[in-house]
Amino acid sequence: MRSIFTRVALPILLVLAGIMTSSVAQAQDFEADARQLVADYESRLRPLEITAALAWWDANTTGSDAAFAKKQEAETALDKALSDTARFAKLKACDEAKLEDATLAREVRLMYLGALSKQVDPAILERMTALSNTIDMKFNKYRAKVGGEELADSAVRKALKESKDTAERQAVWEASKGVGAEVAPDLATLVDLRNQAAKKLGFANFQVMQLYLNEQDPEALLQLFDELDALTKGPYTAAKAEIDAKLAANCGVKIEELLPWHYQDPFFQEAPAIEDTNLDAVYANVKIMDVCERFYEGVGLPIKDVLARSSLYEEPGKSPHAFCTDINREGDVRVLANVVPNEYWMGTMLHELGHAVYSSKNIPASVPYVVRTDAHILCTEGVAMQFERFSKSAEWLTEMGVKVDDPDAFNAAGARMRRNKLLIFSRWCQVMFRFEKGMYEDPQQDLNKLWWDLVEKYQLVKRPEGRNAPDFASKIHVVSAPCYYHNYMMGELFACQVHRALCAKLYPGKDSDKVTYVGDQRVGQFMKERVFAPGRLLPWNELTRHATGQELSAESFAADFAGE
Repeated sequence: MRSIFTRVALPILLVLAGIMTSSVAQAQDFEADARQLVADYESRLRPLEITAALAWWDANTTGSDAAFAKKQEAETALDKALSDTARFAKLKACDEAKLEDATLAREVRLMYLGALSKQVDPAILERMTALSNTIDMKFNKYRAKVGGEELADSAVRKALKESKDTAERQAVWEASKGVGAEVAPDLATLVDLRNQAAKKLGFANFQVMQLYLNEQDPEALLQLFDELDALTKGPYTAAKAEIDAKLAANCGVKIEELLPWHYQDPFFQEAPAIEDTNLDAVYANVKIMDVCERFYEGVGLPIKDVLARSSLYEEPGKSPHAFCTDINREGDVRVLANVVPNEYWMGTMLHELGHAVYSSKNIPASVPYVVRTDAHILCTEGVAMQFERFSKSAEWLTEMGVKVDDPDAFNAAGARMRRNKLLIFSRWCQVMFRFEKGMYEDPQQDLNKLWWDLVEKYQLVKRPEGRNAPDFASKIHVVSAPCYYHNYMMGELFACQVHRALCAKLYPGKDSDKVTYVGDQRVGQFMKERVFAPGRLLPWNELTRHATGQELSAESFAADFAGE
């Protein structure tokens, strides 16, 4: 006679065994589907991505209508592939299945996020792409006109930096903002379409969706920016008082008469050149690209091949800005720039080449294609900013063989400019972050007023009396890199934190402000092992812990600007 246990438990065990067998089979099915999705991505979507990247390069280096038409065609084809509903359903199921293979699960997650924003009406997607291209073309072709003369972007910056004639400064500044009026109507339509797409996917608005797609929490981000506001408000106010006094004296106006065109940079996102020591003078005869090539070679991160593929100097129709792009995640990395010999472009090229070294050039080929890229936009911005800092260092210049007549004066001026840059940029990022947040929450409000309300509150720059123009639309990031700008600020935090971690490891006991990296191959090895090697296998917060041993915080950033 069988026991009660045998009569009762055996059927239950058999049922459980059946469930477990079914679960295992189901898990295996999800894993098989996931591997097929990865294979499909590499065989079908990867060529579309490369075609789109090459079309982007041609459009931005030539500015031709034909190149922009090809760019739009390539981007539309990629959008169409990403919007495939059957593929998306499989991605969603595999993402929710919590695959045991961590690499496979990460690939699925990123493919899912990449496809999510495309799950809207194809007509809306195509219209958004077309509008973005139209606006990009207008930016590329626009040149400020003053007195019938067209000014390149470098000429605008030169006039705002050097002219002591307030009327001339105002004319140049206003002309530089003219592109805003040209693109504002299309931008308004684009914002509406972006919000429509986001709401159809269940998000409150486009900005909230962008944060989700970039694995960022809106509440945590707002809290971080509130903390940065409190941290920088006092030091910024004090630093700006010093800046204002010198700018007023230089321009022959009273402090209370200072207006946006007195601040040298069109958006006051850069520290003005107000020091008695002229940092640009040192660079007047410097071959900036030669210095960059020798520097990166010396730290074990060579970029000679990048420079050979790049477009580095001003040309008609070419984008007046600076970018770095990884065409194929197999080492075809390029930089678009408009170099002239001054400190601004020395820093800019160190920055863009920082992006270049944090790419498929130095992410191991063994890392799967889907994750063979930077961990996050804030991380690549951080690396770029980490290398950019040296353009204001006399020690760095001297070690690079550039003659500095008065190193102490250069360093003192550079240190103040770096302090001012960190503070000024932090406050500028507040404007960009909060403006885009407000614009997507309520695009029907008076955006001209919102922009200047934020400029006055966070930058302490007075709006010109009676001005009512879409100056916000003259910032290309609002159009071409929407809801991206906060990552620059987070990148600054990342840069400061990684630099201090590197110094603690390689230069224990040495003042981190005096470390130059010059000729030290260990720097490249540190960056490869701690930052580059994981690619995008790790989310940005985990990569930060991997690289520095700590969560991302403002601690190192505060030490940098307070230490100056």
